[in-house]
Amino acid sequence: MIPIDTRPLFRIERQALLELLRSLEPTDWKKPTVCPGWSVADVTAHILNDYMRRISGSRDEHSGAAFGDGETLPAYLARINEEFVRAMRQCSPHLLIELLVQLGPELDLLWAATDLEGPAHLDVSWAGPSVTPAWLDIAREYTEFWVHQQQIRDAVYRPGADDVSMLRPVLVTFLHAVPSALRDRIRPRGTTVRFEITGPAGGHWTGVSDGQHWELTTSQAVEPSASVRMDQDTLWRLASRGITVETARQRSELRGDQELAESAMTLLAVVA
Repeated sequence: MIPIDTRPLFRIERQALLELLRSLEPTDWKKPTVCPGWSVADVTAHILNDYMRRISGSRDEHSGAAFGDGETLPAYLARINEEFVRAMRQCSPHLLIELLVQLGPELDLLWAATDLEGPAHLDVSWAGPSVTPAWLDIAREYTEFWVHQQQIRDAVYRPGADDVSMLRPVLVTFLHAVPSALRDRIRPRGTTVRFEITGPAGGHWTGVSDGQHWELTTSQAVEPSASVRMDQDTLWRLASRGITVETARQRSELRGDQELAESAMTLLAVVA
């Protein structure tokens, strides 16, 4: 894994979000987003839900809503997210903004008190079966907020908050889903898959096999068994399923071991 400290970025991301929301016209709040059935106001309410659920769970040790009988994690999250969004439709955009302003600093205090190398409060399931370090859990939360802000920006035709300092940590965090994407492709120790992400926030990363499992590294494989080249916009949209795997393939360049390259393109960094 590639450790990363995203804690200083939450204030920056939140400030950009609040400036965006305060600039919206009343009609903008009703515009549809890439999230099925959700408007701009709904996605904003979902961000607020993420704030509240994390503070309640990690700070206050509140267990939250119970799972239904036989309910899977994706089904559980879809249900409780929809219930919260539907309930918050009675609240005004102004109130949503006020609540984000009020709760954001509480979230910052929670992150500041967290030991980055300690165990995560919530496992990052898409990063593999190993114990999740706290820094990856926090980075996952940062990507959640950043992606939802981009979804709002897309819906209201505003430029993305894609400054390198904000976007690069999103890309690095999402690439931690590579080992899971390659988990069924057993290859000899030392086999490598190179990822080249183009754009100002991009770079080179390599998935390396130990003979049984894969690990993401910053090493640059000279002669990889497979390589994947895509731009930064394609990567974050693919990882969050803002675009389909097929669309991402059409926007990417794959070389070498076809099985490895195709598996790498199934990279998924959300619970689904």
